[in-house]
Amino acid sequence: MSSARRAVIDVGTNSVKLLVADVSGNAVHPVFEDSEQTRLGRGFYETHELQPDAIRQTSEAVAKFAHLACEHNANSIRVIATSAARDAKNSSALTAAIEKAGGLKVEIISGEQEADLAFRGVTSNPEFAHQTLLVLDVGGGSTEFILGSGQQILSSESHPLGSVRLMEKIPHSDPPTAGELGQCRRWLREFLDAEARIKLPGDALLIGTGGTAGILARMELKLADFDRARIEAARLTREQIVAHVTQLWSLPLEERKKIIGLPPNRADVILTGAAIYEAVMEKFGFEELRVSTRGLRFGAVMARALASRPR
Repeated sequence: MSSARRAVIDVGTNSVKLLVADVSGNAVHPVFEDSEQTRLGRGFYETHELQPDAIRQTSEAVAKFAHLACEHNANSIRVIATSAARDAKNSSALTAAIEKAGGLKVEIISGEQEADLAFRGVTSNPEFAHQTLLVLDVGGGSTEFILGSGQQILSSESHPLGSVRLMEKIPHSDPPTAGELGQCRRWLREFLDAEARIKLPGDALLIGTGGTAGILARMELKLADFDRARIEAARLTREQIVAHVTQLWSLPLEERKKIIGLPPNRADVILTGAAIYEAVMEKFGFEELRVSTRGLRFGAVMARALASRPR
C-alpha cells in the first residue's frame, strides 16, 4: 500500500501541536513533530469567551506550523480544534483568525469525535490493537474516556474536566498547601463518582495519552528529552503516580520547573493533570498506567484534511 505524507495541527486548550507523518492504512510514521504553548483557554472559563491575545498567539502558531508542514513536504494539512474552541461563545473569532493568518479552515471537533480519534491513534500501535483498553486522554479543557477492544470502541465519554480548566476552578498557592491538594482530590473524587458512568471489564488496560501522561512517564524515567520508545515502554504504578502528585503539590513553581522530564512551561498545569490520573486510577482500581504518544493527532492524520494546503 502506498503512503501519503500528511500533517495535522491540533489546536488545544493549552497548546498547539503539529504532526507531519507518512500514512499507509493504519500505519503512521512520524516525520516531524512540534508544539507551542499558547494557553488558548486562559481566562476562558468565567466568560466562555476566548481572549484576543490567546486567539492571536494561537493563530500565529498555526500559521507557523502550516509553513513547517509545507517545508516537510506534507501533501495535506488538517487543522482540528478541541475543548476551548467548541465551548467558546466566540469560536468564530478563532477560526477567522486562523484562516486569515494561515489560509486554513478549522474543524472544531466534538468530544465524541475527539474520543474516537484518540482511540484510533492509540490502537495504531500494534501492541494495543488487539487488547481491551480504557484510553484516558487528559487535555487542557476536557478529558475523554474511551473503552474499546481491538479496533472497536465499546463506549466513550467526554467530560468538561482538564488541567487548565481545573487549575482555574480550584486555584492554589505557591507552593500549594496540603489543604489545597486535599480539596482538589475531594473535588475530583466527587466529580468522577457523579459523572464517570463507563463500565469496565476486569481485563482492561489503562492507557494514558496526551501531554500529561507523557510528562509523568518522562519524570519517572528522568528523561530530559522526548523519547517515544522509552515513554511507551514505561509502566507507572498507582503508587508512583501518587508519589508524583504528592511531590509536585509540595513544591513551589520555580522548583517544579527544575524537575527532569517536566517542561518548565507545563510546571503549573501538571499539578491538576497528574491529580486527574491519580483520581481515575483510584476510582477504577487500576494499579498500572501505560502511556501512548499516538493519540489524537495520529488518529486525525489517518483521515484526509478538510483543507489541502494553505493559500
